[in-house]
Amino acid sequence: MWTFNDQSIVKKNHMDILWHKYADKSEEKTIVDADLPAKASVVGRVGLMMLSCGTGAWRVRSSMNELSALLDMTCTVDIGLMSINYTCFDGNDAFSQSLCLTNTGVNTSKLNRLEKFVMHFKEREITKSCEEIHTILDKIEEIHGLYSPVTLAVAAALACACFTFLLGGGPIEMLCAFAGAGIGNYIRCKLSKHHYTLFLCIIVSISAACLSYSVMLKLLEICFAVKVEHEAGYICAMLFIIPGFPFITSGIDLAKLDLRSGMERMMYSVIIISVATMTAWVLAMVLGLKPLSFTTMSLGLWQWIVLRICASFGGVFGFSVMFNSPWKLAVAAGIIGAVSNTLRLEMLDITSVPAPVAAFAGAVAAGVLASVLKRMVGYPRISITVPSIVIMVPGLYLYKAVYNLGNMDLSAASSWFASALLIIFALPLGLIFARILTDKTFRYCT
Repeated sequence: MWTFNDQSIVKKNHMDILWHKYADKSEEKTIVDADLPAKASVVGRVGLMMLSCGTGAWRVRSSMNELSALLDMTCTVDIGLMSINYTCFDGNDAFSQSLCLTNTGVNTSKLNRLEKFVMHFKEREITKSCEEIHTILDKIEEIHGLYSPVTLAVAAALACACFTFLLGGGPIEMLCAFAGAGIGNYIRCKLSKHHYTLFLCIIVSISAACLSYSVMLKLLEICFAVKVEHEAGYICAMLFIIPGFPFITSGIDLAKLDLRSGMERMMYSVIIISVATMTAWVLAMVLGLKPLSFTTMSLGLWQWIVLRICASFGGVFGFSVMFNSPWKLAVAAGIIGAVSNTLRLEMLDITSVPAPVAAFAGAVAAGVLASVLKRMVGYPRISITVPSIVIMVPGLYLYKAVYNLGNMDLSAASSWFASALLIIFALPLGLIFARILTDKTFRYCT
């Protein structure tokens, strides 16, 4: 019988890869002495697993190269957003494969384990057989989410509430954004868990977030006579959908001339932003919501600094948990975000520099601090830097651009678009500049 939730009737569009077929279970050869397809299968699988965690092409290629060198092979690889084409050769023979993911996402916990697997491969795994290594990779691949949908909903709610304050919202907007983002991200997590398509997840979760914000505001209006002018914060309730990881990694890939990966990641980000903002615009038309300016709050300089530090930490911590980071990693990212984002905002207030320049400075600060903390905590640099500057991505500008475009106010739309694009370009440039300063391996294209 046909049921909407019955996935047994849906055939997989991507066939499973039977990795253990590459291993000869009857032989006790170490991976170094195995045949070329067996060794290449380990290299390809590690690369594909790292790609599934959301990291960029440069990091994936570096890991595949490191393993290939240890296994006495040469590897050339072409990397996209969801696929890898690679060839391994050892002087006598060559082995090529095309591998593809079924979906993409961000999982910093799995990425951390994979990087440690590669880092310690020479000491721990090189004496093991191909079968044993694939069994270890099976266990790493089983790591899906560290947190339940409820926890991820609370993380999104915290991040968006803090985001609301940093954008100028007050307690009413923060409370409504907390409710809207929490409900929206909970629904998105549940839909993603059941493998619903990207567009459906975005549309339903954004709709739920905006509707929840409106209902919460209406209840406050009825019960506590709250003014309707606080409707401006509904935009903040949907900022959990911002594709921060692909936005930033696309810029890093383009800087390293990984054009295929960079362009695919950028297009993926544009798709998410386009669907989310169009959905929110339609709902704004239906519900009569308008992206008005927030009411001004009168605070002293040090009050702004302290509150911005706290809000930046909370926002980055929430986003980091949403990226499946262990809490220690999330705290490290939160500390970096608290310093770098507060620096950015204070530069805007005190020096009146253009927003893209402030964003560049904030990203440089985040990159430099991440290099220091990386040596102390041992986490992948990208797992710390990207969450710390996601809060700088101008989601509000992008929405206002689409809103005004939909209303055919082309002058305002182009202005918001231009401002958003300049900031979006400045963020990865800042991280790249910081990486060039602190990582000598990143300075060359060899």
